[in-house]
Amino acid sequence: MTQNNILSALHYLDVSTLSYDEWLKVGMALKEEGFPCSDWVDWSKNDSRFRPGECEKKWQSFHGGSSPVKGGTIVQMAVDRGWSFPSAAPAAAPLSWDATLDLASSKPFTPPAMPSPTQELITYLEQLFRLEDHVSYVTGDVWADADGKWHPSRGVCDRTAGELIDSLKKHPDDIGATIGDWNPEAGAWIRFNPVDGKGIKNENVTRFHFALVESDTLSIEEQERLYRKLELPIAVLVYSGGKSLHAIVRVDASDADEYHNRVDYLYRYLEEHGVAVDRQNRNPSRLSRMPGVTRGGKRQSLVAFNIGQMSWADWIRFIEGASDGLPGLDNLAHYRDNPPPLHPELIQGILRCGHKLLIAGPSKAGKSFLLMELAIAIAEGSSWLGFPCKKGKVLYINLEIDKPSCIHRFLDIYAALGMDANHMDDIIMWNLRGHAIPLDELAPKIIQKVQALHLDAIIVDPIYKVITGDENSATDMASFCNQFDLLCTELDCAAIYCHHHSKGAQGSKRAMDRSSGSGVFARDPDAILDVIQLIMTDDLLPSRPDEDATAWRMDCTLREFASPAPVNFWFSYPVHLLDTADVLKSAAAEGSREGNLSRSSKRTSPENRRSVLDTAYDACMIAPPVKVSDLEEYTGLSEKTIRRYLAEFQDDYWCQNGIVGRKTS
Repeated sequence: MTQNNILSALHYLDVSTLSYDEWLKVGMALKEEGFPCSDWVDWSKNDSRFRPGECEKKWQSFHGGSSPVKGGTIVQMAVDRGWSFPSAAPAAAPLSWDATLDLASSKPFTPPAMPSPTQELITYLEQLFRLEDHVSYVTGDVWADADGKWHPSRGVCDRTAGELIDSLKKHPDDIGATIGDWNPEAGAWIRFNPVDGKGIKNENVTRFHFALVESDTLSIEEQERLYRKLELPIAVLVYSGGKSLHAIVRVDASDADEYHNRVDYLYRYLEEHGVAVDRQNRNPSRLSRMPGVTRGGKRQSLVAFNIGQMSWADWIRFIEGASDGLPGLDNLAHYRDNPPPLHPELIQGILRCGHKLLIAGPSKAGKSFLLMELAIAIAEGSSWLGFPCKKGKVLYINLEIDKPSCIHRFLDIYAALGMDANHMDDIIMWNLRGHAIPLDELAPKIIQKVQALHLDAIIVDPIYKVITGDENSATDMASFCNQFDLLCTELDCAAIYCHHHSKGAQGSKRAMDRSSGSGVFARDPDAILDVIQLIMTDDLLPSRPDEDATAWRMDCTLREFASPAPVNFWFSYPVHLLDTADVLKSAAAEGSREGNLSRSSKRTSPENRRSVLDTAYDACMIAPPVKVSDLEEYTGLSEKTIRRYLAEFQDDYWCQNGIVGRKTS
């Protein structure tokens, strides 16, 4: 007894006419013959008594025995109801269920037998159409091209499914009496979505419920095996009479746009799972092969109906559960003698390739310049703030400044560093000012755009332009940071981004806690480089590289490496210069206890007082309005001192009811 014969007999049986005991015997026989439970489920779904999960539960209780129920039981049930063995059954040994065959060398496909051609077409119409739906089909209206290939013309589109079914029942032995004569070499076609009765184009389609899946490159046996294995929500499966099965798949779209989106998703999924799909079939008005008619001596036949998942939504839930995209489980013992290599270091002692780096700092720290300098160091394989970088290719996503300014900044930095731009072509810019979208929407677009570039790093500057959700919500920020994980995983590169400090004095805080918003920013990155300004006392002024230079310190909090000593440097526009003379080693950070003491113990110059006020105001403008209390918290100075500074520089600042503003000239 071949599996094809058993399946043919099974599809002939109407489950709704069987008793509960007969239904159980069918399940027992299928399991005994090596069929998957899904075959029993698919067949059982055609009964109103079907209950999800019941088949699987019963299946587990079937254990055979000394006198097991076998496939012959199914065949005998079908024979008792009028079924007969297919006349063209292959004489060769039975095929295994998951065998992969070459169509050119395999036996001809033998579809399951149906009671009659008219019954096949009735079943087809009942599965796809409402009685009032207009059905478009083509029989005799065909033409042949220069190669002798037959093509359909307009055909008929003004008859309803109810009219066709009534006619087929009236002429059960003559399908041609209903659909007309067809060319036996060409066969016949039918549209699987209803039309308005006035035309046959996409705009005439009235419901976008079904899509056509067809593959000419796989054997028919392999097509059916994969369609069933992937649980496609197939309403009807039709043998074309040629070299393919036509799967009419439920997509349940509400309109044309949703239809095309779902069909594209379906086709991509199939191609990823080994099914080369004919993409010419993506239109909702596409014709498919009509069951019940002959073509070149073979019958276009209804193979099965209602198999796989019962709806598009069910199928999406199924594939998301069956293919969750998560990696498999690992046993540590497998790696005891052969551990995987660590990712190479992109920034020596700081960051590995494929990991995440956050640079945090206040306003005026030149964070964008730091990131641009880092991009140049990676592209040129040079050092950044004293840390050697692995040479690579980097994408710089600019979200804040306009394109010309971004380009000029890079060129100015190259010039200020005195570097030969030997590998400038390894810096790719994506200027998105005015086009910023949330990162959960941007990340897939980044992946799609740069997949082929084989990047070593992606720099996003700044992240406040693409943050999704509430910055202070741990849940929202965890979801946001997951997008950087996605970029790292999908592109196998490092993700580098910058963020701003929260309001208030930062010098007394741990470096990892200075970033604004949720504590996720302190826990998620593999490396956090936090930059804070140093107090410029009178004794440091002569050491500045220029009179506008500001002093900074970078603290490193690292997951993969031991944290190095803080790095002190000057920001001398447009570059950051290491403090090689160590003059900043003892300088106090803004807002630190030492800084506050130094401010109170030393008389500051007007330039320093103005610098303190300007820096504090710019930092607090991240979340306006700026209050006197904000300036107090940021600087660590008293309210009296802040108000004295504001009075001293009243030509540029105003203060009213505790709110501080900057005058415009």
